[in-house]
Amino acid sequence: MKKLFFLLILLTQVLADSGDKLYSRNIDVYSRTLQTERSREYDAIDYRIELKFDEDKGIFWGKTTITFRPLSDNFEKCSFDAEKFTVSSVRDKSGQPLAFHQGNGKITIAMEQKYDYGDELSVTVNYMARDCKASKNFPLGISFAEANESHPRLIQALSFPTGARHWFPCYDHPNDKATVEVIATVCDQYKVLSNGKLLSVTEDTENKTRTFHWKQDRPHSTYLTMLAAGPYHVIKDSLGDLAINYWVYPRDAVNARLSFCQTPEIIDFFNREFGYEYPWDKYDQVTIPGIGGGAECTSATLLGEGVIHNEKADKDFPSHWLIAHEAAHQWWGDLVTLRDWGHTWINESFGTYSDHLYIKHSLGADEGAVDLLGKKNAYLSEAHNRYMRPIVFHRWDKPQQNFDKHTYPKGAVIINMMRWILGDKPFRKTISHFLHKHAYGSADTHDFITAIKEMTGQNLDWFFDQWFFSPGHPVFDISYRWDDSNRKVKLRIAQTQDTSGRIPVFRTPVVIAVVTAPGKKTEKIWLREKVEEFEIACDQEPLMVRFDEGNFLLKEWTFEKTTRELIYQLEHDDAIGRMWAATQLSKVKKEEATALLKSTRNDPFWSVRKAAIEGLGTPENKEHTNVLKKSCSDQNSRVRTTALKALGDSRQVELAAFFAERFEKDSSYVAQAEALRSIGKTGDGSYAGFLEKAARMPSHRNILKRAAEQALKQIDSSVK
Repeated sequence: MKKLFFLLILLTQVLADSGDKLYSRNIDVYSRTLQTERSREYDAIDYRIELKFDEDKGIFWGKTTITFRPLSDNFEKCSFDAEKFTVSSVRDKSGQPLAFHQGNGKITIAMEQKYDYGDELSVTVNYMARDCKASKNFPLGISFAEANESHPRLIQALSFPTGARHWFPCYDHPNDKATVEVIATVCDQYKVLSNGKLLSVTEDTENKTRTFHWKQDRPHSTYLTMLAAGPYHVIKDSLGDLAINYWVYPRDAVNARLSFCQTPEIIDFFNREFGYEYPWDKYDQVTIPGIGGGAECTSATLLGEGVIHNEKADKDFPSHWLIAHEAAHQWWGDLVTLRDWGHTWINESFGTYSDHLYIKHSLGADEGAVDLLGKKNAYLSEAHNRYMRPIVFHRWDKPQQNFDKHTYPKGAVIINMMRWILGDKPFRKTISHFLHKHAYGSADTHDFITAIKEMTGQNLDWFFDQWFFSPGHPVFDISYRWDDSNRKVKLRIAQTQDTSGRIPVFRTPVVIAVVTAPGKKTEKIWLREKVEEFEIACDQEPLMVRFDEGNFLLKEWTFEKTTRELIYQLEHDDAIGRMWAATQLSKVKKEEATALLKSTRNDPFWSVRKAAIEGLGTPENKEHTNVLKKSCSDQNSRVRTTALKALGDSRQVELAAFFAERFEKDSSYVAQAEALRSIGKTGDGSYAGFLEKAARMPSHRNILKRAAEQALKQIDSSVK
């Protein structure tokens, strides 16, 4: 679930390349509360939730019937999570009142007699909640959002991670699953979406209401239960017999397909990739205000309204990766759910890995490689600046603390490593087996380790010990020399990470590529020790030695190379290697600016051109300036944006007119915004009116307004 908290991962292009940097970790995650999986007194079977609303007063009324079975004999009382609402009565299945107590976030009910293990019981709880008006950040449970310039009046329920208990009494922990019915009565102008099948819609013409009856007839965890109601426009789509619908505000109907149109292809791709057909009755996606990104719910994903954008914004803010991430949760999180919040990777690492797979599938191998690099660097940023922790981690004060860059991008990169080590076919057999074995149930990390052994015979305990149950990552210092007399490359690899605080010396395979004029030779070696040396036979002195051919490892590294080898790598390696070479050449750019200028002009992949521009930095001569000006017309907006920034950083007053021209001609909001900021950097006050006009232009997320205002402040400060 790319949740409200950690949805947007910035794509960092340059790998961290030094193992000597100090880690500034200012959060002690080990001081958080040690948690254990919650014990259950009963097995919940079904929740039947009936709801009515008074939006004007911020009130809702609920009546929930809970069907459950005791997990012990002499069962005479039961407790359900119940917060925010006030319970007025509880009755048994025959309608007789039951004594209850509500407090400390629970309702405890005294049964009328003792029951035995496995008896089927039911209780009906009546309740109401007040003050449900939505704030800027929507609270858990049901909220009423008033109409404003961005959305109509709406009702929605947020349940992740512990919000189900805010709108219906339940066992609110992911290690229990039950079927759910939602029966919601709303004004006759609204449509209601919930989980599962729509069984009926009934009209009450006298009271001007409609009642929608939804049923999720396959069990799921309570945090996956949702409700959204409002004057939605529903766009219908499908994949064969599977109904796929997009619920959007009426004003967004014209642009909605830009964001959602790849959904059928995404589900079809995951059907094949996971070896398990889509497991639910339909798939809906619905936009709501107040959240960023999305929150998956079974058969119906909640998405922040920012997912909708116009055609121009689609160039810089495509939503397909997000749509893929949330769709993947219909398997990873919904079909099979983490047993406890310490195993968040089962949901989120797989969701993030799945959006990577779809990017690679839909956009190609180079785009997939850059996406994976961005995920690696997102984790490394958190490791350097906040903390390092094991991915499987049982210390938190709130479950969402585990929904971080360790769970999302680090976990995705590690799954990719696992796939490489196992092999494609064994990996896919494993995940299909895991999904089938634990379908409609909950699982933990040890269940996944067992699935690997059952399907492949391979014991990956060592892999999980260091990558899932330990913190950190390897930091390599690599060097080699050519032994001409023995015709060998002599390679030295040291792991320099600090191992004093739970971080291991990593055991891992790695592929070394040695490139000579006749061709490339690759050799897989295993690293096990802190410092190791290897010899690779080679007929002639290499043009390039590549560490981690294929870019599988999560790592930091230093690898000192000659300028000649870096230039060769910039021109001949894969996209990630060419990007890395550009960053290394930036350290000697005065010497080898020619190679970077050539890459800026000629490299076939946008991300390498962008890295070369970054390697060149601020222009130092006319040739450099002219190359950057040409790059401001590059076919890729990210390259244009980087070139505009580099030119702007030179603060050349004479470039103000050029930046204004690029603003007028560019088709990208992001590049236009950079052109405005670059005008500000020139300090040319004659463009104040131009910037004020730009600030009034509508744009996605007000990006032009913010950039223009920033530029005006820069001009104002330069005048002072």
